[in-house]
Amino acid sequence: MTMPNYRTLNIILSLIMVAGSVYAIGYLQNYLMLDPCPLCIFQRIGLWIMGIFALLAAIINPSQKLVRLILWVGSMVGTLWGFGVAARHTWIHYVPSAQPPACGPGLEYWVQTMPMSKVLTTVLTGNGDCGMIDWTLMGLSIPAQAMILFIIVALIQLVILKKILNNHR
Repeated sequence: MTMPNYRTLNIILSLIMVAGSVYAIGYLQNYLMLDPCPLCIFQRIGLWIMGIFALLAAIINPSQKLVRLILWVGSMVGTLWGFGVAARHTWIHYVPSAQPPACGPGLEYWVQTMPMSKVLTTVLTGNGDCGMIDWTLMGLSIPAQAMILFIIVALIQLVILKKILNNHR
């Protein structure tokens, strides 16, 4: 079995971004009416960063190794960001505590009224609805599902990295 080429793998990552966004926004948010908490929004941002860099790599399809590595690093940063936030969110869900964390008044309010460093600190400490499990699929909370998605994406990105380092198209 031959492995898909560099461009095809990046198209697959772009499609994963679109599918994940449709699932999160179209199904979970608009159909099931589940409002995303700040940590959910940050996971989406990681997915979008990954997908934008993968889409650029697919469209440009550079032949230079350095350009491919730069695009790969950008995509991997989005993946690691999304995975890290999803892991933190899952930890908040599944580690018992005396008082569930609260997210507060909402991400939009925080961004408008606080410095970004304070917003990041507040969000990542899991304040508000972030501690509630509103919905599950096969026993997995939404951030646990996101963690699995980011692991799959990271595995695809490792294949891409191998192709870049071995100068395979």
